[in-house]
Amino acid sequence: MTTSDFETVLELRRYTLHPGRRDELIELFEREFIEPQEAAGAHLFGLFRAPAAPDEFVWLRGFRSLASRKAALEEFYFGPVWKEHRPAANATMIDSDNVLLLRPVHRGLAAPPPGEGVYVTVTSPSPPPDPVFAAFETEPAENTFPQLPVRTDGPFAVWFSRAPVSDASERLEPASRSLIR
Repeated sequence: MTTSDFETVLELRRYTLHPGRRDELIELFEREFIEPQEAAGAHLFGLFRAPAAPDEFVWLRGFRSLASRKAALEEFYFGPVWKEHRPAANATMIDSDNVLLLRPVHRGLAAPPPGEGVYVTVTSPSPPPDPVFAAFETEPAENTFPQLPVRTDGPFAVWFSRAPVSDASERLEPASRSLIR
């Protein structure tokens, strides 16, 4: 398996945090949550600060399939690491339900082109413009892990690029352990 195998099902997660708590959550996340999720079968592509939204944490998690997503989430969220650190993580959050469940239009997230800058664009369904390095659309299948809600107000297109591709493009700053830089 390569990391591109985890682009089959993707979650774009955007958490609204209590003011001033973002770095606290990122530190906890990077210290405690990456390895256990990956051991369970998820792949964490990106952990980001959104400069335009100082109280948001944006992150990307991929899976091989909807079935493997369900198994990985059950293993992690019903397991000991989440049970131990859940109170500390949840204390930083106002909302964790802004989640898009996505499938690829074209892959490329696992190996972005050289360069600087990471931008995400969430828009209504349309073909991705150049120079997008990965493009996704809303996954229409039922959420197989309803304990973690996903948005159903779509459909959406989600594009990743090195530079803004529309007025809706948002710059993301990678956290220290983000694979997408």
